[in-house]
Amino acid sequence: MAITVSIVEDNEQLRGTLCRLIDRSEEFRCLSQFGNAESALEALPKERPKVVLMDINLPGMNGVECVRKLKQAAPEILVVMLTAYEDTENIFNALAAGAAGYLLKRAPRTELLEAIREVNNGGSPMTTHIARKVVQSFQKTGASTQPAENLSAREQEVLDCLSQGFLYKEIAEKLGISYETVHTYIRRIYEKLQVRTRTEAVAKFLRR
Repeated sequence: MAITVSIVEDNEQLRGTLCRLIDRSEEFRCLSQFGNAESALEALPKERPKVVLMDINLPGMNGVECVRKLKQAAPEILVVMLTAYEDTENIFNALAAGAAGYLLKRAPRTELLEAIREVNNGGSPMTTHIARKVVQSFQKTGASTQPAENLSAREQEVLDCLSQGFLYKEIAEKLGISYETVHTYIRRIYEKLQVRTRTEAVAKFLRR
């Protein structure tokens, strides 16, 4: 079954380009398109796409606030933020609001499809630069890096890699385990820490 994707982007030309790109792959299907947050919020909780590509800078309600409201209405929907440049504060706010990751609009099209695939598989597409900024932000709040007491030694290793911004495949290579095993560990980590996103897991880990 194809992964359903909806797009929230005010640039009509880019929106159309993204939708055509998604539909050209048998693995994905462009379910719907929206030019603003308000219309997206009205339709998406009913349509329930698997993944939403959302522009950060939307007219009217911005993308960060849209993510926050969408995750309250339909927490299972996975959101990848689209941004023209690495605006650290906005990206961080979007991740804190519940976005699973982000992607630069100028990224190669193959990278866009890989990001959708990654987030659908439980990953969090983001650059190491932003992941480290997220970690630094939590550390500035006086967070401690004590291990989470309920996690096994291996789970703590995986979570430590996550906090450093490693991708799932990089964690697999670093720890000498399979990609699928990394997914299993991360699913257990999320369950034990009672979180749903990489950002929440890292934040909780650093605050212990």
